Amino acid sequence: MRLSDRLELVVSTVLPQEAAADVGTDHGHVPVELVRRGIAKRAYAMDVRKGPLSRAQENIAAAGLEEKIETRLSDGVKELKPGEAQAVIIAGMGGELVIHILEEGRHVWDFVEQWVLSPHSETDKVRKWLLEHGFPIASEKMVFEDGKYYTVLDVRKQGSMVVREIPEKRFLYGTCLVETKNPVFLNYLKDEERKLESLRDILSQQAERSGRAKESLAEVEEKLSINREVQNEMQ
Repeated sequence: MRLSDRLELVVSTVLPQEAAADVGTDHGHVPVELVRRGIAKRAYAMDVRKGPLSRAQENIAAAGLEEKIETRLSDGVKELKPGEAQAVIIAGMGGELVIHILEEGRHVWDFVEQWVLSPHSETDKVRKWLLEHGFPIASEKMVFEDGKYYTVLDVRKQGSMVVREIPEKRFLYGTCLVETKNPVFLNYLKDEERKLESLRDILSQQAERSGRAKESLAEVEEKLSINREVQNEMQ
C-alpha cells in the first residue's frame, strides 16, 4: 500500500512506541503502516463514524493485522483509556476540532508522550492553544499535495520540554518552519502573498463604501506584513 505524501509525512513523524492511536482513522491506513513498519507494536484505529471504521476493519484484515490493531468507535479520544497509547495522531480535520479533541482528552494527557497533529485549517489557533497549555512543539514539517499545503506538528508530552514564548503575531506561521527554512513552506508563503495581495486590492476598492471592508483590509495588510517579514527571515 502506497500512502499519500501527506499520510507518509504523518507516519514518518511518529516516534517508535509500544502503542499508537489514530483519531479519525478513516480507511485505517496510518495504523496499518505504523504496525507494519514496526513503529508501533500495537495500534488503535478510532473514528466517530461506523462507515469509515468498517472500511478500516477491512483494510486491517487484508493486511493480516487484526491481532495487533483494534478498531474502536470513539468521539475523539473519549474511548481511549489512560496508558493505552503513547502516541496519538489527530490528522485530517480542522483546527477547532483538533483543539476540541485535545481538550476532551485531558484524561490521557499524562500518558501520551507524543501528539502528531495535522490540522487542515486554523493551525495558528492550534499553536496558540498548545503554548497556552504547556505542550511543546518539537518540530513542524510541510508537504504540498494535490494543490494543497499540509502542516504536520510533532508535539510532545505536556511539560516535557521548555515551551518558548511566541509573539502573538507569529502564531500565524509558528517558528519551526521558519528556523528550518523549509522549502515547501517558502513556496506556501509566496503563494499566500499573492492571494493576500489580490484580496487587498479588492478590499481597497470597497473600503471607502464599507466599514467592514475597511476592517478586513487592515487585517489583510497585517497578515501581508507578517508574511513578508517571515520570507525575509528565510532568505
